[in-house]
Amino acid sequence: MSLNVTFATTTWLWTSPFTTETTSLFSKIKEMGFDAVEIPVEDPDLIDARKVKQALEKQGLKPVICGAFGPSRDLTHEDPAYHKTSLDYIRRCFQISAEVGARFVAGPMYSAVGKARLLPPEKKKIEWDLAVNNLHKVCVMAAEYGQEIALEPLNRFETDLINNAEDLMQLIGDINHPAAKVLLDGFHMNIEERNIVDAITRVGDKLIHVQVSENYRGTPGTGQTRWEDYRKGLEIVGYQGVVSIESFTPEIKELAGAVCIWRPLAESQDAFASEGLKFLKSWAS
Repeated sequence: MSLNVTFATTTWLWTSPFTTETTSLFSKIKEMGFDAVEIPVEDPDLIDARKVKQALEKQGLKPVICGAFGPSRDLTHEDPAYHKTSLDYIRRCFQISAEVGARFVAGPMYSAVGKARLLPPEKKKIEWDLAVNNLHKVCVMAAEYGQEIALEPLNRFETDLINNAEDLMQLIGDINHPAAKVLLDGFHMNIEERNIVDAITRVGDKLIHVQVSENYRGTPGTGQTRWEDYRKGLEIVGYQGVVSIESFTPEIKELAGAVCIWRPLAESQDAFASEGLKFLKSWAS
């Protein structure tokens, strides 16, 4: 039995930041055979949501909105000014998401990416509580826009707060709001999860988005990923959402540096997307 999923790719595979003009990629993405496109909102001021929606409709692509959480966007910072900056940014993401027809904003919005330290338990408890309280506010905000949030665990080198499905389900339990849902990213799971099937079944029906690449961030199907385990887990939970290729171009140096990509991971970014999609369609069939 085939997985009842649709496929997307992120525009980060080619460029950064996403702007209204980045919609020029949509025709190529559609021609490759993708059903959806992942739109990373790095700077909301660069995005005209009305024009993006028009471009999506023209190509028949569904949107997925992802946030970008650098050092200034940190809901666990000791300075409340950072919380305000983060909440203002997330509100802009919800506005864009609602206007283009997406239904959630995804990403590791609990803390700033790259904040990885060995903390004493009392300090970690303070940051955990800040994440819980601020993300509850985010969920209330999401509901105002008819949206949800898809929270993403990151590997230990990118955050010290939420590394795996177990961590994330504890956080969601503490947030205690129906808008708090889950994004699982296979790259991070390949580092942090003992058992892929168990991780997927642990989040269960909270799972609303899946991102994939290889264990080395490369083209799906070319590395050491245990794809049969991902398929089994998704079958068990009855996942029917988007499976999105997420990797990054080495040509945009700021982006490449942020995600530690020091060399090309495919013959070309177009080949990365098209060959990755070919593999995923076979994997899901």
